[in-house]
Amino acid sequence: MLKLKVFNYQNGDLQEISLAPETMSHHECSIGRASSCHLVLDSLDVSRVHSQIKFEQTAYHYTDLGSANGSRINNSTIQANQSHALKIGDLIQIGDFVLLVEGIEAESSGGETSVWKRIAGERQWTKGELCVRCVRIVDETPDVKTFTFAAEPPVQFDYKPGQFVTLDLKIDGEEVSRSYSISSTPSRPHTLEITVKRVAAPTEIPNVPSGLVSNWLHDHLNVGDPIKLNGPFGKFTCLPNLPAKLLLISAGSGITPMMSMSRWIADRVADSDLVFFHCARTPRDLIFRQELEMMATRLANFRLAVSITRAELGQPWLGLTGRLTATMLQTIAPDWRERTIYVCGPEGFMQGTKSLLAGLNFPMQNYYEESFGAPKQKAASSASAPSASAPSSAPSSASSASAPIMAVAASTPTAANTTKVIFAQSEKEIAADGSASILELAEQAGVKIRSSCKQGVCGACKKRKLSGEVKYESEPDALDQSEQDAGYILACIAAPVGQVAIEA
Repeated sequence: MLKLKVFNYQNGDLQEISLAPETMSHHECSIGRASSCHLVLDSLDVSRVHSQIKFEQTAYHYTDLGSANGSRINNSTIQANQSHALKIGDLIQIGDFVLLVEGIEAESSGGETSVWKRIAGERQWTKGELCVRCVRIVDETPDVKTFTFAAEPPVQFDYKPGQFVTLDLKIDGEEVSRSYSISSTPSRPHTLEITVKRVAAPTEIPNVPSGLVSNWLHDHLNVGDPIKLNGPFGKFTCLPNLPAKLLLISAGSGITPMMSMSRWIADRVADSDLVFFHCARTPRDLIFRQELEMMATRLANFRLAVSITRAELGQPWLGLTGRLTATMLQTIAPDWRERTIYVCGPEGFMQGTKSLLAGLNFPMQNYYEESFGAPKQKAASSASAPSASAPSSAPSSASSASAPIMAVAASTPTAANTTKVIFAQSEKEIAADGSASILELAEQAGVKIRSSCKQGVCGACKKRKLSGEVKYESEPDALDQSEQDAGYILACIAAPVGQVAIEA
């Protein structure tokens, strides 16, 4: 049974109703203006049979049946004739009406009933776009700030420790998306935090600007300002199968997902032995230093090791120095071979750590990494490299040594002269050789597609494929199976196979 609150914001009427499509013919309940519908919404903005809710495999799904004015779920317009699974707290907008999913009672095949309710009367945010407001800004170090967000009305943020969100901003009139790991923990669900380092322009690469979004957040975001985020994304997490022994290895701002995992383990008093190694430039660059030292003092299952790579006058340091070595590894975690290792930090740091562990014959199936830095380049591609004017702070999942080449549908690539991408809404098309991504081809054609990580993990470049086939250079982590079944692709890592039409 689906429990709904139906609100008409034109006249203020509010009613509570229950729908039980599992008891109906074909397990469907119709919604519309017609008196024959199971839920009648009396408004000219509502089609006679506007939509339906169907019960399938212990879940309820909403589908707009090609109505004249369409439907929105959680403020996002949905495609007609596409099924959307419903969860507690979802808001469905149909003309003048808003339907709030207040409760779900789904009967399993064994006859047992599972009930999900709103927690303390608050909605849970589990996926999708959400408007939040900055409620606190903390200076962690001279060039690192933590931004705390809350929603109005309040929601409980539901995500896995180690995941990330994408911020959607407008900077100098341009829409920009960037992804940041969540540094807070879902065990403290009323707020969500990101911790952002100011990015200086790289001195070794001329004409490359400093971090656009990171520095904008430092310079312009204030307490009280609204912001839109999307997520959560990513598979870099210690859940759901928490290892008995963990070794977290980070450097610089790569500490953020590690902090989320550490806070979760501490708050939940989880039965996991954790060693946390962090590498910083100087003592004053140690993010979360006081909190980490307190955790190490108070928690029997938490051990902290910190190394400094650069001495600084007036900042005495008696601890470890230099990058991680085999000797240092043996000192901080003598049983490192028995642990599941998570690594995050600058690309060079991660490459060095991965090479060190592989050279020591560490079982790499227990190795996971999350990258902060520029998008990975294709091994062999005639397409031009992604623009250096949009550096990415987006994490990228790399839990396996190499990602498989994967096609949406099995086929043999056609000759290069028959490969092209048609951008339907922009009424543009461009020839392709099958190696450049659809995002790169869009940029060449002057078609704007929102993007962030350019590695297939943030979902910002999600677009619907109208026809044709694509192949992927790596796993499309930001697409779930239902989205793939509905024809959505990730433009940043999808390459055309033959002629492809894209809704862009």
